[in-house]
Amino acid sequence: MSRLTITLSETRYRALKEASAKRDKTIGQLIDESLEQYGIKTRDEAADLVRKARAHSGLTEPQAIAAATAEVRAARRA
Repeated sequence: MSRLTITLSETRYRALKEASAKRDKTIGQLIDESLEQYGIKTRDEAADLVRKARAHSGLTEPQAIAAATAEVRAARRA
């Protein structure tokens, strides 16, 4: 497992430490869960999602790329 150093305000750090104690989890576990809820995926998880989507979409690869590109552009404009 990798290690990471981050800088937080003192109040944010205290709130995170308090939340981890209340939930009986480490700060690292809370951060990991938060990233999961935010939708941060590993490369393998993302590739698996793409494989599943392709299998169920019925789109050709160029159609799928065009649809994905349009969705990304729309999300970036929002």
